[in-house]
Amino acid sequence: MKNILLSFFLLCAGSFSTISAQERTDYASLVNPLIGTDYKGNVYPGAQAPFGMVQLSPDNGQPGWDWIAGYFYPDSTIAGFSHTHLSGTGAGDLYDISFLPVTYPLLEAADPLGVHSLFSHDSEECSAGYYKVRLDSYGIDVELTATERCGVQRYTFPCDTAVVLLNLGKATNWDATTDTYISQVDSCTVEGYRYSNGWARGQQVYFRTRFSQPILSMQCDSTVIPDGTRMKKVTGTIRFEFSLDSGRQLTVVTALSGTGLEGAAKNLTAEAPHNDFDSYREKTQEHWNSRLSCIEVSGGTHDERVCFYTALYRTMIAPTIYCDVDGLYRGADGKNHKAEGWKNFSTFSLWDTFRAAHPLFTYTAPEYVPSMVNSFIAHFEQHGRLPVWNMWGSETDMMIGYHSVPVIADAMLKGFKGFDVKKALAACVATANSDGYRGIGLYKQLGYVPYDVADPYNADNWSMSRTLEYAYDDHCIARMAQALGQDSIADVFYRRAGNWRNQYNPATTFMQPRDSKGEFQPSFTPDEYTQHICESNAWHYMWSVQHDIDGLIELVGKRRFTEKLDSMFTYSPAANANLPIFSTGMIGQYAHGNEPSHHVIYLFNRIGKWDMTQKYALQVMRELYRNTPDGLCGNEDCGQMSAWYVMSAMGFYPVDPAGGEYEIGTPLFPEVRLQLPDGKLFTVISDDSKRGDYRKARLNGKRLKGTVITHEDIMKGSVLEFE
Repeated sequence: MKNILLSFFLLCAGSFSTISAQERTDYASLVNPLIGTDYKGNVYPGAQAPFGMVQLSPDNGQPGWDWIAGYFYPDSTIAGFSHTHLSGTGAGDLYDISFLPVTYPLLEAADPLGVHSLFSHDSEECSAGYYKVRLDSYGIDVELTATERCGVQRYTFPCDTAVVLLNLGKATNWDATTDTYISQVDSCTVEGYRYSNGWARGQQVYFRTRFSQPILSMQCDSTVIPDGTRMKKVTGTIRFEFSLDSGRQLTVVTALSGTGLEGAAKNLTAEAPHNDFDSYREKTQEHWNSRLSCIEVSGGTHDERVCFYTALYRTMIAPTIYCDVDGLYRGADGKNHKAEGWKNFSTFSLWDTFRAAHPLFTYTAPEYVPSMVNSFIAHFEQHGRLPVWNMWGSETDMMIGYHSVPVIADAMLKGFKGFDVKKALAACVATANSDGYRGIGLYKQLGYVPYDVADPYNADNWSMSRTLEYAYDDHCIARMAQALGQDSIADVFYRRAGNWRNQYNPATTFMQPRDSKGEFQPSFTPDEYTQHICESNAWHYMWSVQHDIDGLIELVGKRRFTEKLDSMFTYSPAANANLPIFSTGMIGQYAHGNEPSHHVIYLFNRIGKWDMTQKYALQVMRELYRNTPDGLCGNEDCGQMSAWYVMSAMGFYPVDPAGGEYEIGTPLFPEVRLQLPDGKLFTVISDDSKRGDYRKARLNGKRLKGTVITHEDIMKGSVLEFE
């Protein structure tokens, strides 16, 4: 055995030595932000610091589903570089504070494109924290980088006279401008704001911009927009002119804030006091290298390493820091508040990210976990409920469940400090008892959410899905209450956690919608996508009992459970099936492009078929994540798609996101080293030539009993070996 391991380590060392010295240390260069900019990924390729408030990226200038993130790889136009974007959410909003450098004559088209430039992908360069492109219509090179709260642009012009357009009125997709303002502060500086309504209701973005050259002239165009029953004029496009020196370069530094003009000014002074673009780029890339080095992989192909570090990068795009450098932030009540001793975060896509992204943060960004929980508690205090899907101080009420709860539970049960656990539990209980919100009162009364009762909070019914997701969240509340000695609360929520059973129809052996009289939906077919099931069908939601898989097996029967799980991956939709836009990355009925399916591959472990978990996990990693613009099979959803890949590539995944346990699968690399906060290393070792065909695993040299490792195993700095 020792000789085999020695040979294996030499093989790993040989493979690792083929990686260049730069790749071993410069993780930022292994990130390809263009992955997912084509097909269904809906991501942006621009520059951002880890978890940064600013996402500075090019916009093609077109509306529509494919341009949700502002940029779609098949397009050939750029109409501006705006400072806020969403990473693969499927919801079109933001695109705030959009700049475009030009020369005359302008290339202009009818709205919505307007003034724009053509570009070629041949001129694009991008890595973590950096983006570059040439505007072919004007002969201008544009470079982008960012600090946490500031966007930094460098334009290289072909002539001595520079013109820069700032379009405060430009809006696309769900976004609509409601008010704008701009004022010149000094010879090189302007400040202003853009207010808008969209997915983020009542969004307020304040900015201060400093140019590296004095402004020769500043001209403002106005735009007429509806304002209730009247029309009003707001500042639309501002034209700045500059005279350049022999280098013909202009640097544009813009700070954002949600609290006011003073906040933007403070952020600019603190984070970007000078105009040296290269120093900001280097600092941000160092920041990314520090973040990405928390997981070191060796071996594998170059494309696999690029996919891995791009995925790890994408898990650190959101949530976003949403406070000024002094802690001031705009709360869910529309008032300014101050975070004392923690950072306020926003952009929580919780229906997606509670599944794997947040459990991953407990290892890759542990210092931010208490801040995220404190952000939830503050949102509750200002809004009356924990966030469902919030950004820029606004609750969007998108998707279902109250999935702040498992994030809080995971942090509490893993022993994180820095937040008030009693306040956290009280916020969870109060949210779970918001009887007038999304059928919670009926859920408590009937034990399920009926499909035939109208819901004023959501046009989509999604009743069956709500029941299952409420039941999971209730289980998390029960575990928190039990850990805090609140037994009476725990008892109530443990009972509620069993409500998933009320959606199971033994006649069809599927979870099935029920009406308010208790009758199951007639003419039911599990293949059908209906308004009663959230972005999925009954095949997908069959397995959404993450907290009680053993109970599900017992209820269905192990034989039938096994047959259904096998069919999930072998029973393919009909060739002419009209699948919805979110059913992508299909393997049979399994849809990796949408989150409800993400844990299902790992359920084979629960019926003694680890080989099938390995088979399908490896198939997804190899076929549905690629180093190409169309290399994501579905919406990135603020890091969840990437978090699945990162954890699966390490060889394990949290079926129950707040359970503190991980089902093992198959590592993608011969060796993975996870750097832990206390300096320890959790190491995963495997035979690269045997991926997907491991017969046993050892933890610290001892045969692993079953297919589960725990959070405690990881935090001890253990060694997990696949043989």
